[in-house]
Amino acid sequence: MHKRFNMIMVVMVLAFAKAYSQQTQPQSYSFTLEEAIAHGLENNYQALNAKTEIAKALKQKWITTATGLPQINAGADYQYQIIQPVTPLPGEITGGEPGTFVPVVFAPKQSMSLNATLTQLIFDGSYIVALEASKTFIDFSRNAENKTKLEVRKGIINAYGAVLLTQENIAIIKSNRDVVKTNLGETTKIYENGLTEEENVEQLKITLGQLENQLNNAQRQKAIALDMLKLALGIELVNNLILTEDLDALALMNMTPAIVNETLDLEKNTDYQIAFNFTEQRRLEYKLERAKYLPSLSGFVDLGTQSFGNDFRFLNNNTRWFAQSVTGVSLNVPIFSSFGRKASVAKAKLAWDQSTIDFYRAQEEIRLNYEMAQANYKTAVDNYMTSKENLRLAERIENKNSIKFKEGLSTSFDLRQAQTQLYSTQSQYLQSMYSLITEKATLETILNTPQFTNTTN
Repeated sequence: MHKRFNMIMVVMVLAFAKAYSQQTQPQSYSFTLEEAIAHGLENNYQALNAKTEIAKALKQKWITTATGLPQINAGADYQYQIIQPVTPLPGEITGGEPGTFVPVVFAPKQSMSLNATLTQLIFDGSYIVALEASKTFIDFSRNAENKTKLEVRKGIINAYGAVLLTQENIAIIKSNRDVVKTNLGETTKIYENGLTEEENVEQLKITLGQLENQLNNAQRQKAIALDMLKLALGIELVNNLILTEDLDALALMNMTPAIVNETLDLEKNTDYQIAFNFTEQRRLEYKLERAKYLPSLSGFVDLGTQSFGNDFRFLNNNTRWFAQSVTGVSLNVPIFSSFGRKASVAKAKLAWDQSTIDFYRAQEEIRLNYEMAQANYKTAVDNYMTSKENLRLAERIENKNSIKFKEGLSTSFDLRQAQTQLYSTQSQYLQSMYSLITEKATLETILNTPQFTNTTN
């Protein structure tokens, strides 16, 4: 029996260890850009917090609403007179001489009372304003969540494109390095046969060393870019992530120049909506201060019972309890506050005026940002087209110089210049594709495309 128990324990420990090891193993993810965006909107840390803010706003709305609904409170009070108070009575009451006093104890040694009170707010101007303000706060929270979603989407697009950029850069550097290695090997053999100068070999070695450094740096940048994308997606950094998109294809997908002709609808812009919410909050604060001039009315009903005696017998069935009940209303009328309320109203009005000015400023900033985003996207399209053609020409120039160098018709300096120009053009081409993707994402964010909506009730 003992051996059997030990065997069961060993099996359980091994099973737990296996399950734990499976839980701690890194997971693998594979995403297109759209899949990455969908995953990020559900799992990004900022998006999750923004969703929680809406839930908090809904709870706050109910807290505000509940203050105007019936409130019931109950209480119990027990008293034990350690030293009972004594009341002196005239002596003649008990047949004594006039001018003398008889000490009498009126209060019982012990007493207990139970009571329940129901209160109901009948009218309060501040409560009505508070209900209106809670709705505005919910609207603000929803608009803030939509803003967060747009920013998360843009951040994922930028991070996704940055990873593809580093991947393409690594592939190009490796290809360039392999070409230079081949040229170096051939040139070294020619030099050893005395048919070329040592400088040609040295020039190629310099180029190869630079490419090796660039490759190492690009690989480090890729690791950082991947981690940044994981963070944007809400994925733990230890997990594996594979991107299934191609930078060229993604750039072509974002070649939609017609987007710059879309009309900016300010009311759909999330910055406009949030600025409007701020203005509404200041207006309601002004309305709240004015409501404080109004009277408030509330009602109450109090039910209670009490018992007393020299011994603790309050839990006995035969203990006598004496009930009591009272109801009434309470009216509070503000009359004079040494002009404190007047100053509060004036201050709230000034804050509302300031928010109105900020609201107009926000509208102009949105228009300016839209114009800048349009211009930047147009520039990105132009740079992409130009750099694509420049890359084709730079490849031809480098290829011609490479052939001439092998045939002894040009120097290593000429070849190095052509290679340097090619590498620079390749970098510009990659950067132009990345800029095309990111600038379109910025433009779409201003246009609120896609328009995120929140269906939380």
